[in-house]
Amino acid sequence: MIKSEAKRIIEVLSCHFQDKPALNFTTPYELLVAVILSAQCTDERVNKVTAVLFEKYNTPEKMLTLTQQELEKYIFSCGFYHNKASHILSASKDIVKKFNGQVPSTLLELQTLAGVGRKTANVVYSVAFNGNAIAVDTHVFRVSNRIALVTEKDVYKTELALMKILDEEDWSRAHHYLIYLGRTFCKAKNPNCSSCPIENLCKKRIKR
Repeated sequence: MIKSEAKRIIEVLSCHFQDKPALNFTTPYELLVAVILSAQCTDERVNKVTAVLFEKYNTPEKMLTLTQQELEKYIFSCGFYHNKASHILSASKDIVKKFNGQVPSTLLELQTLAGVGRKTANVVYSVAFNGNAIAVDTHVFRVSNRIALVTEKDVYKTELALMKILDEEDWSRAHHYLIYLGRTFCKAKNPNCSSCPIENLCKKRIKR
């Protein structure tokens, strides 16, 4: 696919989807926690959990008053609660000790936080700090390759390929558009191609 075709896809998707996450948050720290919880969990479930959790524990200092077992009780329904609780507490310790209680605002610094990988760092950097980054989760990976926006076999190479085919100012919003496209039309099973807003632009669709 060429850049002009990729640009057209992004512009069409911009007419159908919002350029922000469905997660509820008010601070970079709340976003960081919500993104960690969202791994293999719906945004709706995460929002229900954080609505309760953030009433008392919405800063790294407050979060660290919880033991891991106590935190696990709050986030149990998000799944993988042992690892997620450990990551949240570890990242909170790093934020307090290394960054004076403030979530760092650069990609490199975000990735130094315990339990924070490239995808999570990209989301926080782009959403909380208005940086240009494209996070590749399961939806973005599946959809961008399925519609032949890129043709890569792993997440990292997909991210790099998307950064080349898309204009830098479109990276962050493209991430959200592709997620919503994957949730609504381009689902893993039984994609609804006939109703998809980019049906006529999808390379895979045209070939069928």
